[in-house]
Amino acid sequence: MPVVREFTLPDLGEGLTGAEVVRWMVEVGEVIAVDQPVVEVETAKAVVEVPCPYGGVVTALFGEVGEEVPVGAPLVTVAVAAPADGTAAPAAPGGPGEPVERPLVGYGVAESRGARRARVRVGAAVPAPAPATAPVAAPAPVAVAAPAAQAAPVHASAVVPVISPLVRRMAREHGIDLALLAGSGPDGLIMRADVQRAVDTAAHAAPVQAPAPAAAASADAELIPLRGLRRTIAEKLGRSHREIPAATCWVDADATELMALRAQLNRAPGPKVSVLALLARICTAALERFPELNSSVSEDGSHIVRHRAVHLGFAAQSERGLVVPVVRDAQLLGTEKLTTELARLTESARAGSLTPAELTGGTFTLNNYGVFGVDGSTPILNHPEAAMLGVGRITPKPWVHEGELAVRQVTQLSFTFDHRVCDGGTAGGFLRFVADCVEQPGLLLRTL
Repeated sequence: MPVVREFTLPDLGEGLTGAEVVRWMVEVGEVIAVDQPVVEVETAKAVVEVPCPYGGVVTALFGEVGEEVPVGAPLVTVAVAAPADGTAAPAAPGGPGEPVERPLVGYGVAESRGARRARVRVGAAVPAPAPATAPVAAPAPVAVAAPAAQAAPVHASAVVPVISPLVRRMAREHGIDLALLAGSGPDGLIMRADVQRAVDTAAHAAPVQAPAPAAAASADAELIPLRGLRRTIAEKLGRSHREIPAATCWVDADATELMALRAQLNRAPGPKVSVLALLARICTAALERFPELNSSVSEDGSHIVRHRAVHLGFAAQSERGLVVPVVRDAQLLGTEKLTTELARLTESARAGSLTPAELTGGTFTLNNYGVFGVDGSTPILNHPEAAMLGVGRITPKPWVHEGELAVRQVTQLSFTFDHRVCDGGTAGGFLRFVADCVEQPGLLLRTL
């Protein structure tokens, strides 16, 4: 008799609490191998293939396409063949109700393809897994008994007796903690009626408020679901706007000498130095002088966290939307190495192959919106970072140079900062140093 194993969504990257189902890669009744990818999910800003550590017959899939699955919640259940001697199959890492702790192979990023698969409940008749050495034919159907309870842990150590993903979704939408409910089903299984009672109780206890008018689509309007990458961006920027008292200052700078330096560097052998790399090098030098801007405010707002390393994020536009890849330890890299790393991450962004680790953990962001042909911007900070430097297009403009009117290569620099971490004097000093380095790049020699 096969043994049913439950595979839960593992932690796919630092700080991630869940992922959205993009595409199911298997279906109920399909025989899968150990570490075969079973689902594509979208994390913060990457689409990741998730492999299952069990080999056998898929008995259930949990989560509709577009539905968010929390870390630790069930993804699939697999009927694993018992040994030939009839003893129970040994427990593999990540048994029922426990997150898988061993490394999974096959992680990668891919663009969404394929159509939606229907979610299927446990308890259907499914074929038994074929032996590993035998070709996969049409195996005889075996009725797989549904487990009495499936794990939907609110925390890593909490195991909640609930099978239906509809019940979990209903609880999540209404803010109901399943760990606090007593189930009325067999063996304490939490049913939909249990969640509904909790919702009704909470509604009676809460003060009655007039419901906000729902957005209605007129005949000439289209409703577009806010999901995936767009929803991630909306949530992050919305939180930044709500929590961070941001201020912006700006200055025009003559970038003629900076462009001349770039042309001089690119006449020498080696990789071509980008304008973005020169600006990144200026940022790391400026943060060395003004370290309070390489920081963030703690979750409870009681401390300023000053980071020793500069993990430099930069805004990049990809086919899937705006992403912010991160150059780790940028303060240790020279201009040439910064050019190489920025080019690598930019290409990965365009290809959609950035990993979650390459999209998280930034401490400061450089935003070159000049590539869109615009001069200025007041960007929203990349929460929880405390500062962002924006750079407009570099374009010929009239400029007073050495007391005479001349045509120079001019750019506008804008600097948005969290007013909790510093005052205007610090922010102005940072921006003025950056502008001076743009106008006189030889100043960077003092920091080498």
